[in-house]
Amino acid sequence: MSLPSDQDNTGRDLGAEELALLEQCIHSGTLTSTKGSFTKVLEERFAATLGVKKAHACSSGTAAVHIAVAAIDPNPGDEIVTTSITDMGALTPILYQGAIPVFADVDRFTLNLTAATIEPCLSERTKAIIVTHLFGNACEMGEIMELAHSRNIPVIEDCAQAFLARWRGQYVGTFGAVGCFSMQQGKHMTTGEGGMVTSNDEALARRMFLLINKAWGYGDANPDHYFLALNYRVSELQAAVALAQLGKLHSVVGRRLASASKLTSMLVGMCGIQTPRVTEGSVHVYWKYCLNVDGATIREGAVGLAKLLKERGIACAPRYIQKPTFMCEIFQKRRTFGNSQYPFTLARPEAVNYDKSRFPLTFKALEDVLILPWNERYTQEHVEYIAECIQESVEQLTI
Repeated sequence: MSLPSDQDNTGRDLGAEELALLEQCIHSGTLTSTKGSFTKVLEERFAATLGVKKAHACSSGTAAVHIAVAAIDPNPGDEIVTTSITDMGALTPILYQGAIPVFADVDRFTLNLTAATIEPCLSERTKAIIVTHLFGNACEMGEIMELAHSRNIPVIEDCAQAFLARWRGQYVGTFGAVGCFSMQQGKHMTTGEGGMVTSNDEALARRMFLLINKAWGYGDANPDHYFLALNYRVSELQAAVALAQLGKLHSVVGRRLASASKLTSMLVGMCGIQTPRVTEGSVHVYWKYCLNVDGATIREGAVGLAKLLKERGIACAPRYIQKPTFMCEIFQKRRTFGNSQYPFTLARPEAVNYDKSRFPLTFKALEDVLILPWNERYTQEHVEYIAECIQESVEQLTI
């Protein structure tokens, strides 16, 4: 069986609604967001959807994180605590701002940060904490926000994979000082590339607007370029597609959740397999569907199971990322700006100690996790096929 893919029209909810708004945009002749209306409407509706005061569209999820970090405005050598399991696009913005990513260990089963893994990483230099709601599963935000407030440290939420995920009824992206979203090809809503930042803090939101627009004070009485900033704007074409996608977002998330729940019900109790561990009190929105594979029960663990599933057309990924991000050359060899190794030259030794013994749960989590592709086009037939393949493969591999 061929499964729908979020990399093309088989697994994406794109169609007449997007085309209609694109046609309007083209006919308007205005494709820049500084003059058009689509971006402004998108921002207003996105903010209203989450119940936040402000939302600003930007060019990518990486741009969103960069904007958020720059809005917090760290000094060179300041530290930002973040997760050891994330995309590099959520880390390079920290370095570009001259700050030091300090990696925290994760929960073994959710692969998310927790207050318990964050706290040992905090220091007098900590300027912010970035929490990533990985795979669409919300972090335990109560304890994290309590810890952050006790130290007066702002929290940035990376919600790239977690549109409409909730913790205790509240949407992610509304707990911290800033929420960051991605509209890359495979996300819950897509414009190919694109992003969004959200905030309830008017001053931070204003600074983020400026950071998107080269720090030019559009609408001010005497505008100027107030500080160092890039052009991170979206075009009106992207905003038109995003508007149509936003109108479908609740449906997209609902379908993903429903099909994931069906698969979970079919896999519960299977020997050597654990279904996604949903954070207590949260609503998981399933950017991907993650299995935890017991290598003591399943021969060759997640890698062995993935091999058999791929043979049957299920494009799964053992380990999610091949190694923790701090094992990449950018950190191990400090390849940044020329030969300077900046900003690592400003770091405390403890902040850049990447010894494996400090991250036991990270390495175990990556060893055991198997990522199944997921999208809103999965039907009952697709889910049953995946469950059947997993069951037969597990039976073949059980030790």
